[in-house]
Amino acid sequence: MPGGRLTQQERQQIALGVADGLAYAEIARRLDRPTSTVTREVMRNGGPAAYRADLAHRATERRTHRRRKAAPRGSEASAHAHGRDAEAVREYEEVFATVFMQSGLPRMTARVLAGLYTTDAGSLTAAELSASLQVSPASISKAITFLESQGLIRRERDERRRERYVVDDDVLYQSTMASARATAHLGEVARQGVTVLGPDSPAAARLENIARFIDFVSESIARAADQAREILHTKPEAASGTASEAVSDGAT
Repeated sequence: MPGGRLTQQERQQIALGVADGLAYAEIARRLDRPTSTVTREVMRNGGPAAYRADLAHRATERRTHRRRKAAPRGSEASAHAHGRDAEAVREYEEVFATVFMQSGLPRMTARVLAGLYTTDAGSLTAAELSASLQVSPASISKAITFLESQGLIRRERDERRRERYVVDDDVLYQSTMASARATAHLGEVARQGVTVLGPDSPAAARLENIARFIDFVSESIARAADQAREILHTKPEAASGTASEAVSDGAT
């Protein structure tokens, strides 16, 4: 964590800031900490409605103790691959998970998705996820079921017939297209209300404007995803040029 771990006094300041309705960025500015540090701290300890400094501090001490006592088998070798720092990898996974939580995913589901995205193989078994996140298989199963229903992951079996959960090059594209379709459906429902409420009423006019807005947004998302799809299959060294080309193609 940049600047070292949060102290109990800093957590008390965070709790006061949250209670006062301050934005995470403002709380972070007062503590001279990155906004991501404050956001992650609150979200992983109950969220803004349930955050308590004393409970958060004790929870962090317990997590630190567990990590020092027994790191998950195989996790250290994975973290140190390519010269990585194991602790830095764990901290980054927490930041990544926090972003997913802010988008609406439950905490465990967000942790599972972040764990899959940050593994080199792009896939893990339930046992590997359970060991890496130090949670029960039941928790993993529930998160996997939700992620699969949203099109964010897929299942496959490896050569040992083990079920693996995968985030591959096309999962994000398929998820984006599903989101565009869901958004378009909202526009269709809004437009149905125009007839029900009467085309000359203020409410109908509002719904028609909503439908037109959603039509434009959902079509733009789908079109942009189609144009940029090849970026997901591009090697890192060529990614910058491909992204520029995709934007250029979309503008013509």
